[in-house]
Amino acid sequence: MVIGLISSMELLLVIVVALVVFGGSRLAGVGKSLGQSVREFKEEVSQDKEPSSDHEAEADEQKGHEK
Repeated sequence: MVIGLISSMELLLVIVVALVVFGGSRLAGVGKSLGQSVREFKEEVSQDKEPSSDHEAEADEQKGHEK
């Protein structure tokens, strides 16, 4: 089975190497930290997509000066 560009054997190899390098308990902490980072990044990106009232007010003010 191929997941994108990574085959299942390559994925298994990466997991085994990560277990050897970090150990089981530390790997869980690394995964938790990575998950939190991704969640925070997604929240920030979604906030940037929503226009704030400050930006709308500035845009309206600039349109008024152009007329």
